[in-house]
Amino acid sequence: MAHTYSQIYVQIVFAVQGRRNLLPGEKKEQLHRYITGIIRNEKQHVFRINSVQDHVHLLLSISPDTSISDLVRDIKANSSRFINRSGWIRGRFSWQEGFGAFSYSRSELGQVIGYIDRQEEHHRKQNFRDEYIELLHKFDVNFNPSFLFEWGE
Repeated sequence: MAHTYSQIYVQIVFAVQGRRNLLPGEKKEQLHRYITGIIRNEKQHVFRINSVQDHVHLLLSISPDTSISDLVRDIKANSSRFINRSGWIRGRFSWQEGFGAFSYSRSELGQVIGYIDRQEEHHRKQNFRDEYIELLHKFDVNFNPSFLFEWGE
């Protein structure tokens, strides 16, 4: 898009199918590099990525002609394939349907990066379900609790 200038920052959150603890900590950096490669191949910029055993947080800048849904679909499909081919878990790995996408201003990036960096510490105090619902409320997102992630509880 010639002569189009934008500044769009989005935090994306998505979870393992059934919200099971399937992302091995020792493979975390490898997963992050792989997902970062997918995003870069889509010509988008990763500011931060972090994951815990059952979900991933990304902070990206995206171009205005990028469909967030298509980007997340590609990230999830390709990273699932990568995890399955790598044999990290018994059985078949997959991500849950859906995701959260939350927009930020440039002035908030440092705070969001810090939040993403501290995920392990954060989840010693708050579970993912409460974190996700808190994000939905913080951004005033109307949601039906019946259609949130499957919580596997």
